[in-house]
This record gives sequence, structure tokens and C-alpha cells, in this order.
Amino acid sequence: MFDKKTYTSRRDHLRKNIKKGIVLILGNVDVPMNYRSNTYRFRQDSNFLYFFGLDQQGLAGVIDVDSGNDIIFGDDYSLDDIIWMGPQASLAERAKDAGVDQTMAFDKLADTLEKAIREKRPVHFLPPYRAENKLLLEKLLGINTSEQASMASVELIGAIVALRSVKEPQEIAEIEKAMEVAWLMHTTAMKMARPGVYEHEIAGVIEGIAISAGGMLSFPLILSIHGETLHNHAHNNKLEEGRLLLMDGGAETAMHYATDHTRTMPVSGRFTDRQKSIYEIVLDAQLQAIGSIRPGKTFKSIHMLAAGVIARGLKSLGLMKGDVEQAVELGAHALFMPHGLGHMMGLDVHDMEDLGEDYVGYDNEVKRSGIFGTAFLRLGRKLQNGFVLTVEPGIYFIPALVDKWEQEGKFKEYIDYTKVRSYLDFGGVRIEDDVLVTGEGYRVLGRPIPKTIADIEQIMAGRR
Repeated sequence: MFDKKTYTSRRDHLRKNIKKGIVLILGNVDVPMNYRSNTYRFRQDSNFLYFFGLDQQGLAGVIDVDSGNDIIFGDDYSLDDIIWMGPQASLAERAKDAGVDQTMAFDKLADTLEKAIREKRPVHFLPPYRAENKLLLEKLLGINTSEQASMASVELIGAIVALRSVKEPQEIAEIEKAMEVAWLMHTTAMKMARPGVYEHEIAGVIEGIAISAGGMLSFPLILSIHGETLHNHAHNNKLEEGRLLLMDGGAETAMHYATDHTRTMPVSGRFTDRQKSIYEIVLDAQLQAIGSIRPGKTFKSIHMLAAGVIARGLKSLGLMKGDVEQAVELGAHALFMPHGLGHMMGLDVHDMEDLGEDYVGYDNEVKRSGIFGTAFLRLGRKLQNGFVLTVEPGIYFIPALVDKWEQEGKFKEYIDYTKVRSYLDFGGVRIEDDVLVTGEGYRVLGRPIPKTIADIEQIMAGRR
């Protein structure tokens, strides 16, 4: 945990941005894998971590906007629990670490909420994403699970997004702690990648690195020779000569701050000329996009800049044609990059998206596009000093998408489908780094993970 003053200050700042009432922040509980006592690894709710810091099951926090009081609800461990788990601090002792003096048994939460409702005080809650908390909210507030997302407090969501978007110095330090782990993860994959190795052999080592550093993966590892499948979590392929291996993976610290990087490497250890030509376009798009980051600039405009670089590069290879600017404006480039340039990061690898992607990535000034590809951009609004975000352009050759667009005659004035078909065995290339927006521009976080062709080939040349 951070110092208790951090959590007290965060709750006080939140109070200043909520007019009246009480704020309910639910923690998470253990989730069974196949029977009640065999659970998945516990992951605390990020908003509960942000405001209360306690990484423990079965808790809820109430922030009273009107009185200034904070309460943590939960139950102390029983003797039976201690027999299995060992000695445990009391809830009151743990709450003091978060700067909270008042604790109550969990079953008193209902009484507190009922009292607020009787007094006609607003009860602000967030849209739940876990079934257990949806059922709990239904029991506590009488709101059907199907209506909870729409009835969540927009005022609270907005206040939390404003707070969590700008990272505190200690948060940036924690993210950079995870960067060292991420560096080892990706460089290890480069050293392990060779013909005949199965993806799951590498994936197991990579997850082990994250766990051995005291944390965990920040999301299920994407590692595949089929990089054209954007979120490919299958690891059952054998690496083959001439293929590219794409790894999108991040580390999460014990305090749950995350990283997110992608690297693409040649299984043979050296890029072919065709692979180089595509890779260099993606790298150029990434470098130009990162170089244009600064406060006050919309990330949507940076996304469009990267899309233009990709389209011009593909035109130089004969894969696209015609007026490049017009092609990008209409979305023709999305055949090759059907996703957004990046997203916010912090306690979540897609920071705060449980609150609603549009609340995090857009505002009254910048609206989400309705055009395929650009519509998937998670972050579009103006950048601010203290934002941490990813920059991850890519080029992919997705057979099903190519088939569909060609059959429809879509953008045939901008796409040479005959040429594109000769790349359907290519796979995909994505390059991703995590970037802090600073007062003067940007800073790429962490020790640089090799990403130039020369650097990747050099580290792969040392494989054993």
C-alpha cells in the first residue's frame, strides 16, 4: 500500500466533486474455478484499491460526502480461517493503513444504505462487472441486475475518471517497477523463439516471470504466430521457420499497477525482406505517433496520424492506392489496422474501462467515430499531463476480413486486393509501448525493449 495520506487525500478529493449523499465502493470476493474452495487467483476491484488500498476479499467502502466520514465494512477472520490461512490482522488494524478509523461488520452495510435512502440521500454506486456484486447490489438497493449499469452514478463515474486519469508520482513509480518485469518477459520470449518450439512453452515461462516478480500478468498473454488474430490467447502452435511471432503481454505489480507491451519477432531470428517492409511501416507509425504526444492534443488526431503513415507505407508497397488522405478519412486503412492506436493505463491495463469506455476515452468535445476501425479507438480525448497510455499501431492480414471486403467491392479504388491476397499467409505486426504524457511532451516508460529490426535480430542471435 501507499502511505495512508494518499488514500485519505483521494477520498477527500472525490468528496469535493460529488454534491451530496454517500459513495459505495464494493470490493471483490473469491470466485470458484470448479468448486467453492478452489478459487481463481483473487484480484481486488481497482476502484476499491484506489480509494481504500486493502487487497482483501469481502470488503466494501462507504465515503460519506456530507459528514466527511469513511467506513470500511467487512468481517474479521474466524479461528477456522486462521487455521487454514495463518494469523491475520484485524479489519480495524488494516483500515488504519488506509486512514479509516471506522469499521463495521459486513451485514451492517445494508442498514447504512437503508438509512441513507430513508433520509433521501443519494447512494452513488459504480456499474458492477462481476456477477457476485450485481447480485449484492440487487439485494442492498433493490435494483434489478439488468438496470444497474444504466442507474450507476454518472456524477461518481465522472469524478473518478477525473481523479484516476492523472497519475500521481508514486503511481508512475509503481508502473515503472512493473516495466522491469515486462522487459524481462519480452526479451526472454525473443531468446526462446525458434523453429520447433511450441507457443505454450514460451507462454509458461513468461507467466512464470510475472509471478516470480511478486505480481501476475496484467491480462491473459497474447502470444501467437497467428498475430492477425488481435486477441489470440491460444498457445498450441508449433513455431515454424519463416513465421512471425507476436507477443502482447504485460506485468502487474503486487499493488496491481500494470504494463502493456507488444513486440513482433521472426521465428528464424532474422526478418525476411517482406517482413521488414511491413515491420518498418508499423515502427514508423509508432515513432511518429509517440513523437507527436503532448498535452492538449487529442489522441484521436494522433490515431489518424498513425493511420496515415500506415496507409502511405502500404501504398508504397502496392497494397493500397489512390488518394491516401481520402482513403484514411473513409476508413479504408482499417482493413489492415482494424483497431485503435491505444488506451489509458494504470491500475487496470485498460484503465477504468469498467466504468464505461466512453467516459474514460471521450468527452463532450471529442466523440467516438462511427467508422469501422476508428470506432474501436478507446481513447480519443485531449491528453493531459499525467496520463499514461499505450501507443500500439499494427498491420494485419486477416483472411476473413479481406474476403468480406473484396466480395463487397469495398474500397476497391484504394485497395489492391490481388496484391493483398499474396500476403494472406503473413500474419500480423504490432508494436506497443507505454507512454507518460508530461508537461512538455512525453516520456516512454521503462527500460527500452528492443524494437528496431537490428536490435531484435541482435538479441535473437544470442539464443541458446
